[in-house]
Amino acid sequence: MLELLDVTKVYRGGKRAVDGVTLTLNPGMIGLLGPNGAGKSSLMRVASTVTRPTSGRVLFRGTDVVSHPNALREVLGYLPQDFGVYPNLTAREFLTYLAAAKGLSARSARARIDELLQLVNLTEALKRPLGKYSGGMMRRVGIAQALLGDPQVIIVDEPTAGLDPEERVRFRNLLSDLSAERVVLLSTHIVSDVDSVAADIVVVARGRLLRRGAPEDLLRDVDGQVWEATVAAAEVAAVRAVHTVSRVVRTTAGVRLRMLSPSRPSAAAEPVAPDLEDAYLSIINGSTAAHGVVRR
Repeated sequence: MLELLDVTKVYRGGKRAVDGVTLTLNPGMIGLLGPNGAGKSSLMRVASTVTRPTSGRVLFRGTDVVSHPNALREVLGYLPQDFGVYPNLTAREFLTYLAAAKGLSARSARARIDELLQLVNLTEALKRPLGKYSGGMMRRVGIAQALLGDPQVIIVDEPTAGLDPEERVRFRNLLSDLSAERVVLLSTHIVSDVDSVAADIVVVARGRLLRRGAPEDLLRDVDGQVWEATVAAAEVAAVRAVHTVSRVVRTTAGVRLRMLSPSRPSAAAEPVAPDLEDAYLSIINGSTAAHGVVRR
């Protein structure tokens, strides 16, 4: 169990990136959803002991890891949003270096590195220095290093950035498999990254926790509030001014809008089944009115 208790992080100049967040994380996949600038990365850095909270506590199996960070670091796999490497090393050399830093034996490290390089589909680029890798390939190296040492807690920040669709699916499935016996915390602003794999979703904005629940709970919140209608192109701006529009598709008949509204927005609007993106937008756009009150 990993616990964040009333965690606040205030940076120099008074910027409050995390504002009184309390989370209890048990084994399983937890999706941390929020827009850019919501405080997700700051929260992940506090949870992974990279930075200390301004106030609040972080406990792992009951141990305060702010005071005793090694209690978590020894079993932690962490992929930050900005991941640095030594550009002259190959992927194997870089992972071997990190494995030694983690205290893995040379023998077990070799076997684990070979397994991970195949898992992230980098076996054909083993002789190429990291400085010549594409952004997506570099992200895969970051994923591999996070999985060194068979971690019991895996924290990954925007892990699918730069990955192609096939790689996204492969990585999501991998994390889902790993989460059976581990805490896996995945931070993203892309709803599809957690839609099919996370049984527990946390939504944050402006440093605050707005909503936590299973996907079906979030969908239930907006049941009967999602509509679609085709309007003239000249009417789109007026609709956007009144309703949250989650999708815009231009067709030969006009512009097909998907929108959120507690009541039928127009006579032509048809009710449709909500998806997780509708639920997410409803939470984010309603957070100002909610004054930061958390519903679970």
